[in-house]
Amino acid sequence: MYNHILIATDGSELASRAVSHGVTLAKENKAPVTVVTVTDWWSALDMAHESRKGNRNPLAQYEAQAAAAAKKVLLQAGELAKSQGVQCELIHVPDQHAADGIVATAKKKACDLIVMASHGRRGVDRILLGSRAYEVLTQSKVPVLIVR
Repeated sequence: MYNHILIATDGSELASRAVSHGVTLAKENKAPVTVVTVTDWWSALDMAHESRKGNRNPLAQYEAQAAAAAKKVLLQAGELAKSQGVQCELIHVPDQHAADGIVATAKKKACDLIVMASHGRRGVDRILLGSRAYEVLTQSKVPVLIVR
């Protein structure tokens, strides 16, 4: 049914359930997976705050920390895929809005399904915090499976 599945994760417990579900689905379909994690831009306000505290190169420090965190998240997902015998590619997309990075990666890798988690926020929480899952749903040209 699916030929290549993209699994999006941020390393949270909820996202880990989506990774597990996506890997299981890939195994059943004998499909490879691409696991992606996206790190947002660092705000200029945060950068300025760090500079005022004496950090001479806050951007480099942020990028190093983001890369290390992404590597940890991706390696966990990769180990799960490997343990299930699922072919897996791991991708970190830095400095991009999450939904944009997820959709662009799915397109670039010719994925025919995106699997990701959603907190299921409603009302004011959704307005204030946004919904990456909703953004992916509205931007994606391929089906999106949301795991709650």
